[in-house]
Amino acid sequence: MADYNIEKLKFLVVDDDQNMRHLVSTILNSLGSREVEAASTAEAGFAKLAEFEADVVICDLRMEPLDGIELTKMLRDQVESPNCYIPIIMLTGHAEKATVEVARDAGVHEFLAKPVSATKLYAKIKNIIERPRAFVRTKDYFGPDRRRRQDPDYKGPERRKDK
Repeated sequence: MADYNIEKLKFLVVDDDQNMRHLVSTILNSLGSREVEAASTAEAGFAKLAEFEADVVICDLRMEPLDGIELTKMLRDQVESPNCYIPIIMLTGHAEKATVEVARDAGVHEFLAKPVSATKLYAKIKNIIERPRAFVRTKDYFGPDRRRRQDPDYKGPERRKDK
């Protein structure tokens, strides 16, 4: 199934549900990853990144006391962030358009609706590899470029110029 050997990629799975942490870790191992760490809270995940240099974070949206959006904002915005550029895949059972937009606007790279499968998770990892996005900093946002496509006809006041 895999076009890429992800054996050398390091993943951090952050989810408050033990079964989901185990499932995602098992899927990553089955895809070839050898280094998968897990954390049960956003705070623990943030702290774990200081000692475990993950290449990708996979986190749940709905967690307590801090959720995946708050973890994303911590990683993107806090001065003491261990890696503000780390790709983030957000998992959730709530994939309404507004929820996806909130995650995107927090700085999430990919959004994956549950139930999780090896095929769907691999497709998100592959997308991060094949379509890396430049990071953008504005007064209200820091994260991967939210544009998935270029619109040459857009002439709005906040049109960014590519370098």
